[in-house]
Amino acid sequence: MSIKLRELIRSIRACKTAAEERAVVARECALIRTAFKDDDTQFRHRNIAKLLFIHMMGYPTHFGQMECLKLIASSKFPEKRVGYLGLTQLLDENTEVLMLVTNSVKNDMGQDNQYVNGLALCALGNIASSEMCRALAREVERLMNSTNPYIRKKAALCAMRIVKKVEEIEDKFNGRVAPLLEDRNHGVLISGCCLLTTLLEINPDYVPDFRRHIPSLVRALRNMVQSGYSNAAEYDIAGITDPFLQAKILRLLRLLGTGSVDASDEMNDILAQVATNTEGAKNTGNAILYECVLTIMSIEAESGLRVLAINILGRFLLSRDNNIRYVALSTLQRVVTIDVKAVQRHRTTIIECLKDSDISIRKRTLDVAYALINEENIKGMIKELLNCLLVAETDFKEDLCSKICMAVDKYAPDRRWQLDTLIKVMCLGGQFVKEPQREKFCRVVASTPEMHSYTVIKLYFNMKDSLSQEALVHVGVWCLGEFGDHLVSGRAVGPNKEPIRVAPSDILDLLQDVVRKPPNPDKAYAIHSLVAAALIKLVTRCPSEIERIRKALRRFECSLSVDLQQRSCEFLELLESEWSASRAGILDRMPVSERSISGADAVGDSSIDEVHPSARGRVGGGGGGGGPTDP
Repeated sequence: MSIKLRELIRSIRACKTAAEERAVVARECALIRTAFKDDDTQFRHRNIAKLLFIHMMGYPTHFGQMECLKLIASSKFPEKRVGYLGLTQLLDENTEVLMLVTNSVKNDMGQDNQYVNGLALCALGNIASSEMCRALAREVERLMNSTNPYIRKKAALCAMRIVKKVEEIEDKFNGRVAPLLEDRNHGVLISGCCLLTTLLEINPDYVPDFRRHIPSLVRALRNMVQSGYSNAAEYDIAGITDPFLQAKILRLLRLLGTGSVDASDEMNDILAQVATNTEGAKNTGNAILYECVLTIMSIEAESGLRVLAINILGRFLLSRDNNIRYVALSTLQRVVTIDVKAVQRHRTTIIECLKDSDISIRKRTLDVAYALINEENIKGMIKELLNCLLVAETDFKEDLCSKICMAVDKYAPDRRWQLDTLIKVMCLGGQFVKEPQREKFCRVVASTPEMHSYTVIKLYFNMKDSLSQEALVHVGVWCLGEFGDHLVSGRAVGPNKEPIRVAPSDILDLLQDVVRKPPNPDKAYAIHSLVAAALIKLVTRCPSEIERIRKALRRFECSLSVDLQQRSCEFLELLESEWSASRAGILDRMPVSERSISGADAVGDSSIDEVHPSARGRVGGGGGGGGPTDP
């Protein structure tokens, strides 16, 4: 016994468990199958309606596809309507039985009833396959000339589907676009804009041919902006006249104006009117302003108009709505290369967004801030980013460190500032500086002999303060091994022109602390390998500590890492007397990499203008040391 759709919904809602719901659906599906098998025409449309509800709940309903085709062939409008609804929901363009409905759709498109025509066009526009589009393209073209605007708008949208599905007939509708764009009916005009936009996106070569329609589009947009639009009240949303049509026209103007100065001149005035007259207090107005900004930045607009567009994005950044701010930041990232100076005016507002609680806002802001960095503002921007790094959350520090390191490598004014800044980054977020950045730092140091003493002293005292930062420890241990002689020789002088000297035993004490408390216990093997390499290098830099170095290397012979065991055995072999003659050459500094080093060629001031607090009072002494503080 067939029940009504309302009763089925009530039965399903009354179910208390998922199993009970499945039982009700299975029982009803069985009854519907039986009705289909008995060819029950009286309640076929009711059964399809129930199948649509069951389909919405996620249950399989493929057995009702053929019944939809039977309803479409019916002469009764209520049954035909349910049949088309079932066709669009229960089938898709890949369904094999879809071709069977082609003739029924063609017949319905030829009927005199506009609503039957509308049903056929809706179905074709939603699920038509490429074969159906080829077969019915001529019928759609005929309906685009209908005197009924209801039919014309649906035919235009159906033509858009055909253009997307069948490439070889995309020019079939080119001649039908002009009447659509001149139509005074809202629905026909917006459908014509959608069709032309699709045509131009698929084939940009058509753009010059359709630029002749810019005046009519500008006129339609001006009528809406000036509230002279017919039936304006009918399409008013939050005080904005027909915002959907405005957005479509702006998007179409963006395609038509790209790359053409003359076409852009035709639309400059109306874009300025839209940008200045549209109220941005609500999302409706913000949507229009957003499309207007994209259009201005895409065409060959005047510089003043571009500044106006970027100022609109600046206002978006001050909004409390995170969605609007995210949209503004995404757009700024895309347009920053077009007018950098205009975006630079909003640099303070952009930097403030780095402190936002929303991680997506912070990440997008970081991308924009990185795009704004250049040779002129590098120091100020990096200072702001370092301040953010100081208080940033853990999940944001990796991106922040990466952007800072890339900017420093690209725009550093001199090597000293570059090294100072990278050391600061490693002090604040050493766990998040990636391996390539650490390697690049070491190459920069190795290729700048004037900075060897300055860098190793700075790293030594920063490591004395904290061994918790992985990158700092990695590059610091490497530099101690390569340039440890600068620490013990006293060649470096402090601000009072007194030599800075560190006792060799202090260097080994620091390395021993690194071995005992590695910054990342899970990667202790890596740091132990670096320490072993540094120890063997220090044999020639600190010959008085050779026995202590030998003892430290012997501890690594029992390491669980086979590679570290092998290294320690090889290093211990180098300490034997038969290697005394060639040991200095083997343990000499690593040659500078031939790979190019990005950044400034200028070295900068390599003098030490500050002494680390922990070294004060020991400068010039034989057993102490000093170094520069943080940048």
